Amino acid sequence: MTNHVHLLCTPQKEGAISRMMQSVGRMYVRYYNRSYQCSGTLWEGRFKSSLVQNELYLLELYRYILNPVRAGMVEEPSAYCWSSYSINALGVKSDLQTHHPEYLALGQTKDERLNNYRELFKTHIETELLTEIRENINKGLALGNEQFTTQIENLTKRRITARKAGRSNNRQCPR
Repeated sequence: MTNHVHLLCTPQKEGAISRMMQSVGRMYVRYYNRSYQCSGTLWEGRFKSSLVQNELYLLELYRYILNPVRAGMVEEPSAYCWSSYSINALGVKSDLQTHHPEYLALGQTKDERLNNYRELFKTHIETELLTEIRENINKGLALGNEQFTTQIENLTKRRITARKAGRSNNRQCPR
């Protein structure tokens, strides 16, 4: 995108994504400042992230991330060079990506997976799902069903779902 980047990462170790983003930030800022004779920071703030229930949302996130098509930057996913679409849909080899088990489940053979992946992109992502993904990412909330989010909240002892809007009923207003 012109002002942000989408990454879909499955960490192998705790804290791996934070360390990766920190490293990318340091290296890219150094490169940018040296290339354009600038100084200072480039990023507006910390990266946004969301824990995702793979079985329900991972393949939908592949579709969501191909934002350049929705934004009118390109007409079809294969025309955007900064995406994994060419790897997952066209079979281009890359050392930068490891196929996720949810992707591998799209078919028994490579050709079957490539074809089924391309099929995912023949329709647009539904507006309701698009809104849900955006809101959860912007708020840093988990993306999954109620059982998934409850399990994660119990494990982490942190709230990862949105609170209902408005005031709680058990709260008394001072008069």
